[in-house]
Amino acid sequence: MDELKKLIREVPDFPKPGILFYDITTLLKDPAGLRRVIDSLTEKIRPLKPDLVLGIEARGFIFAPALAYHLGTGFVPIRKPNKLPAPTERVSYQLEYGTDTLEIHKDALKSGARVVIADDLLATGGTALASIRLVEKLGAKVAALTFVVELDFLKGRDRLHGYDVISLVTY
Repeated sequence: MDELKKLIREVPDFPKPGILFYDITTLLKDPAGLRRVIDSLTEKIRPLKPDLVLGIEARGFIFAPALAYHLGTGFVPIRKPNKLPAPTERVSYQLEYGTDTLEIHKDALKSGARVVIADDLLATGGTALASIRLVEKLGAKVAALTFVVELDFLKGRDRLHGYDVISLVTY
């Protein structure tokens, strides 16, 4: 996937000094690059036969609906607090400097459903782990987690031990 890596802009000192930010907007605006991402992830996910694709707010919303479309499944959003109109299940989790919370509609998943969770980036794994906890609270099963970019030096994959983790580009 070196051709995808070439399309990702590296922005030094964002969002703070000492951080190298991997900006996927340059990949998204490239028609061939975007198609390659969706086609590659679809190919890797299809054999898992998921019932639904879940996208984590906000950049997971870019990939999850396209994957769901190509797989012939539905799409379910995992959102930040107070964005969903019907009753929700929620999970709070630790960040480097504080906590965050994710929510999903309580009726979004049927017990036993096989789901794929999609997001743009796997860093420390905290958001992905919180999403897994939401899915499992509702009785569904995580078939895989998909990411465009994985920062393997942050060891997020280690926190997701026992789950199928699919990433296209690794730094």
